[in-house]
Amino acid sequence: MTIQLSEHVKELIAKARIVSFASWKGSYPPEVIQLFQAADDESRYLSNEDLEQIQAVASPAESLISTARLLRDRAPEIIDEARAQVLTQFPNITQPGGGLYPPKRAENCWRDFWHFLRCMTYGIAGGSSQFTSSEGLHHMNLLYQELQVPLDAMVVGLEGIKAASLKRVSDLEAENLAPYFDHLITQLKTFNYD
Repeated sequence: MTIQLSEHVKELIAKARIVSFASWKGSYPPEVIQLFQAADDESRYLSNEDLEQIQAVASPAESLISTARLLRDRAPEIIDEARAQVLTQFPNITQPGGGLYPPKRAENCWRDFWHFLRCMTYGIAGGSSQFTSSEGLHHMNLLYQELQVPLDAMVVGLEGIKAASLKRVSDLEAENLAPYFDHLITQLKTFNYD
């Protein structure tokens, strides 16, 4: 079954970019911001080469670069764990009448989880938990309203991404990383359907 997207939805998708590096301009050289921006423009995680260049030029904590690499490399299993948490908490969500039915809706949700983690790794690699764009999040909220995305399940998914990510690092690292996840979780919790 193919879902046809309206022109309005396509416009919202284009504008629903979670990340903004504008506030980083005073803290990072332009070439570092460009590495982050290029990765975001291409909807990809930072490569090993990107991470090495960021560390060489901007010298964020080495542990943050290592953690961004670890989360990138473990993204499939982290997303699988978050998906399992959503399906456990909302067992009928992918069934007819559920918020993630038909299967294409569920696939889009899991893809959003992948992008959420990708965006959080940018914040971690850059050492800044303030990595979101209020305008992009506004458009994402409108997009989610238009598509009637189940917000409660998305928040559970983000919390699952946080839990799955933090259990892969030491307790001290987990404490330092929590704000990166909490920032996006808090933003998503502000979404509402009027």
